[in-house]
Amino acid sequence: MTSTLDGRADRLLDRLDTLFEIGFVEGTNRPGLGAGEQRAFELVEGWMADAGLDPRTDAAGNLVGRCPGSEAGLAEVWSGSHLDTPPDGGRFDGALGVLAALDAAESIAAAGGVSRGVTVVAFRMEEGCRFGRGVFGSRALCGMLEDDEADLLDADGVTLGEAFATLGLGALPTTGWLDPAPFAFVETHIEQGPALAALRAPLGVVSSIAGMAGIEIGFRGRRGHAGTVPMGLRSDAVSAAAGFVERVGALARSIPGAVATVGRLTVSPGATNTIPDLAELFADLRAPAEGPLEMLVSGARSAAKDAAVAAGCEADVAVRWRYEPVPMDERPSTAVRRGIESLGIDAVELPSGAGHDAAIMAMAGVPSAMLFVRSDAGGLSHAPGESTARDSVVACVGALEPALRELAAA
Repeated sequence: MTSTLDGRADRLLDRLDTLFEIGFVEGTNRPGLGAGEQRAFELVEGWMADAGLDPRTDAAGNLVGRCPGSEAGLAEVWSGSHLDTPPDGGRFDGALGVLAALDAAESIAAAGGVSRGVTVVAFRMEEGCRFGRGVFGSRALCGMLEDDEADLLDADGVTLGEAFATLGLGALPTTGWLDPAPFAFVETHIEQGPALAALRAPLGVVSSIAGMAGIEIGFRGRRGHAGTVPMGLRSDAVSAAAGFVERVGALARSIPGAVATVGRLTVSPGATNTIPDLAELFADLRAPAEGPLEMLVSGARSAAKDAAVAAGCEADVAVRWRYEPVPMDERPSTAVRRGIESLGIDAVELPSGAGHDAAIMAMAGVPSAMLFVRSDAGGLSHAPGESTARDSVVACVGALEPALRELAAA
């Protein structure tokens, strides 16, 4: 690696540290459509302007910074990711992809010689933790928002529409504006898993992005005194929820590559000496292909009904969102592979179990690819201890620029 790449990587890491301090508690807190995310967008907008890009905010609040090519009218090459985080998140998730794209675009602009414009994009609210539905900015751009989007509630009772308006963004867009479509989209992202570290590889090329669905389940039982209702006569909503967690976990283990996570469970009335009459949970279901995903979703519905019957309860099941598995496109993936190999590094190919804005862009017909950067600390992500070594960041800087340059010269 050259000293130039080292210096660029150090600047990128310094900027990640600056973003990490926004909303810092145990980790960084930049919830989508919140004050922390907005502050991050303002910082990156300034960095875009300093780099000579032309930054604009679109109808969804996405930040788009353009560097024109030599031939006006040619479709642009886009690269970027997101700036929001889950509660107490880490340095790298999302932000690395935005800042790496910015670094590459600045270098390409300085050197010139490409036909197509290079555009850096920071999408709004990729994480779904605040309102239960993510990839907001890319879905809005592509005309994929749902009719109920503005009415989604966060834990404080704030609607998505209210949060959007509070940032001065007005009303939610009702149609997309991906016209003209980009020539290609490349998203850089940390792996958020241990595969690259196990292979001792700093970088990888994503082959496909897993399909996923979010299911909300409400188990309704009968409230009672914890000491006076015999076990055989109870209708315990938490018992039903526990039965579902066991069943859906066993189901996921029976389907190759599938995973199921229950990361949110609320109980009513929440008294230690009262049998709960309501348990509401959210299940995140993921699988690598369409058939396995359908098996997982339909099996989860059945698991909820079976768990409810076993506990003497009733279950309401609603699929809140679903995205089918998405393969990455060969042309931009080949450019990413060549960028990696230009550093003398073998280009490892692997699927992504996490969802990304690249999946939305691909579903909208944009040829898309992903550059994965190694995650350390056992692949830990969505946590303060999220870690990626400096050498991997240097490699990322060295690989992304030639990949984007190749696409922009096409």
